[in-house]
Amino acid sequence: MIDIQGILDVLPHRYPFLLVDRVLELEAERILALKNVTFNEPHFTGHFPDVPVMPGVLIVESMAQAGGVLMLHDVPDRRDKLIYFTGIDNCRFRRPVVPGDQLLLEVTVTRKRQRFAVLHGVARVGDEVAAEADLSSAMVDRPKPEA
Repeated sequence: MIDIQGILDVLPHRYPFLLVDRVLELEAERILALKNVTFNEPHFTGHFPDVPVMPGVLIVESMAQAGGVLMLHDVPDRRDKLIYFTGIDNCRFRRPVVPGDQLLLEVTVTRKRQRFAVLHGVARVGDEVAAEADLSSAMVDRPKPEA
């Protein structure tokens, strides 16, 4: 299990865009992570004010961030790397995600090269699939800050 401090050590994302709260299981080519969906998240003020629904793109981003933990956790120089989306395929949304839900994010590697990977992500609330997608990504060198 990896707690929030461990996630912050692996991912470059920070509030309000960090969308993974805990890693429950981590294997060489599979991760199971948790995202607690809370009413005080900024997107709920406008999506939708009277019927808060988590935007689908943020559900996909949650899966991608879980995949980022999977891809980066064993990389020794991970602070010098970023993972960029290169594609999203076969994306389907099956049920709305609302405040109070816990998203279980299961991401598995379907293809992997040194700097490129295709991952299959499934986001569940309980036993129900909320969304799923095939996510392509590329690992790149993080730009160095100019002096």
